[in-house]
Amino acid sequence: MGPDALGRCVREVVEFVDAAGWDQPPQMFALVPTALLAETEPELVDALTTDAELTPVEQESLPPSVSGGSPELDEVLATISWPEAVAGCALVQEIVVLPPAAEETIDAALLDDALLESDGATADAEAAAADRALRSVADAHPERREARLVAATLRTGESLCLLQLRPEAGADPDAPVELLRYEGLAPNLVNALHATFEDAEPW
Repeated sequence: MGPDALGRCVREVVEFVDAAGWDQPPQMFALVPTALLAETEPELVDALTTDAELTPVEQESLPPSVSGGSPELDEVLATISWPEAVAGCALVQEIVVLPPAAEETIDAALLDDALLESDGATADAEAAAADRALRSVADAHPERREARLVAATLRTGESLCLLQLRPEAGADPDAPVELLRYEGLAPNLVNALHATFEDAEPW
């Protein structure tokens, strides 16, 4: 597979999701070799970009978490496995980001309070309490920015993680999508996506 195959496919995923606007739930895509789709699903040939090595295939909505309520991605990803014919997968989710300086000044007392609330609880409960506190601080911060995170990985180990900032009010709606790349962005998510290929199912 060529070195640009994953990047081109991720760009297609982002443009597809962006066309539907913001405030969407997380979305999962299987990345399937285009030649295989053309062979096994000939009725799709006219809709395929045949010079692309990979084609993203949108999956059903992510299921609710094991404990109920909103999906917890770590729980959901642990239940996913792919047929051998799927070469990779991509996950798109909306997140809140803060500038580095703001992240450094997050009030540690909020985290301490969260840990005190979970005193005597399991390590997982403590981590969940801390995560809720961080999200609360981020959501209320005046410098918060909404963004779209797209993480993708191939079965063979190659990965790509990109960030798309939500346009400010008044921005040109026809402006091309700008994707940002940062070193070490969302490594745990990338690892969790790659783990979905550990127990491949037959096609």
